[in-house]
Amino acid sequence: MRHLLSALLFAASVGVCRAAPPADPLASPMWTDMVERLFGGGNVVFDDAVKVVVPSIVEDQAQVPVTADARAIAGAVKVVVFADLNPIQHVLTLTPGTAAAYVSFRMKVEQGTPIRAAVLTKDGVWHVGGVFLDAAGGGCSAPAKGRGTESWSTTLGETQGRIWHQADGWARVRLRIRHPMDTGLALDNTPAYFIERLSLHSDSSAPLAELDLYQPVSEDPMLTFLVRLPEGSTGVDVQGRDTNGLEYRARIPANEERGSLRRSDGGAP
Repeated sequence: MRHLLSALLFAASVGVCRAAPPADPLASPMWTDMVERLFGGGNVVFDDAVKVVVPSIVEDQAQVPVTADARAIAGAVKVVVFADLNPIQHVLTLTPGTAAAYVSFRMKVEQGTPIRAAVLTKDGVWHVGGVFLDAAGGGCSAPAKGRGTESWSTTLGETQGRIWHQADGWARVRLRIRHPMDTGLALDNTPAYFIERLSLHSDSSAPLAELDLYQPVSEDPMLTFLVRLPEGSTGVDVQGRDTNGLEYRARIPANEERGSLRRSDGGAP
């Protein structure tokens, strides 16, 4: 009897862990697969507090502006942005640290698709918000425009950044990094090559934010974060690495002057 009870309890626990995800309001055929692959079958709820903002009209499928805003979610520890119907669905993952659960960027889309942000909170629940992006195709399979210039490798890693101090105590940090962000899907057979990691630090302290990037992030990424700088902070340090092992360093001063980022000695591109 004891063994039977244990078996029933085990079966019940497995059933809870593998419970079907909630019905998708965007009716994506990939939703169940996305839940399993990105959340490991964890507890998922749809939450209007997770905002995803995209344009109503897409003019360039290789440079689609997206904002994921989860500032209304308490205890956010991770933000995952993904596009269900892209050939490469995972776009980026933000680990906020002391920064806000907020990121603005540009991405490539191959066709009309749901664009979602999933926010993991400290209690282990994924809060998901999203919208359907109506767009024509081809953004992921188009070659990087910068590849057509002979100078692309000499400007690789160069970036400008700026910090704006807001009245609410947050500081808006914006970066633009020169990089082809190749998907590996272009007809010219260029292999995948992209910035895979960025982190923001204040005066060499613990990270304000960490960002894992994937191929759908647009060429020459433009990224915006919201951070709280410690009192007396003189700026933000940026560290990065791409899939060829090249490392990047930047210093963005806090007085709204433009900072610059260049490739460090990480090897030839």
